[in-house]
Amino acid sequence: MSKKSIVWVHGDCLSPYSPALKECPDVAAIWVWDDALLAEWQIGLKRIAFIYECLLELPVVIRRGNVADEVIAFAKEHNADLVVTAESPSPRFDAICKEIERSVAIEVLAIEPFLDYDGYIDLKRFSRYWKVAEQYVFG
Repeated sequence: MSKKSIVWVHGDCLSPYSPALKECPDVAAIWVWDDALLAEWQIGLKRIAFIYECLLELPVVIRRGNVADEVIAFAKEHNADLVVTAESPSPRFDAICKEIERSVAIEVLAIEPFLDYDGYIDLKRFSRYWKVAEQYVFG
């Protein structure tokens, strides 16, 4: 018996080419504005607008609040017993997955890395990430 699934799209794989969206093209998908993370990062309106414009190009329902709670509620609304998402290097992602798993199964799909790098990269600002990444992308 196959499981009925939903897709959880998150900020570390905000792309129409996300393996979760590709693997499950015809199922309901959700994005949650993470209130706690937004407060922690104190990101500006330009970045929020950029993310929102990206979301408008994806087949997602947009919500706001506690990510795990919203994903679980969305799964229940769709009678889903599986949440499919793409992996993330974020420790916060792991914590959210563990919280979701208390109520519904979760499948985390591997993503093809943009570059091979195993050192620390500050992911709070794209410019800091790109300063490291461009050396590996362009040589």
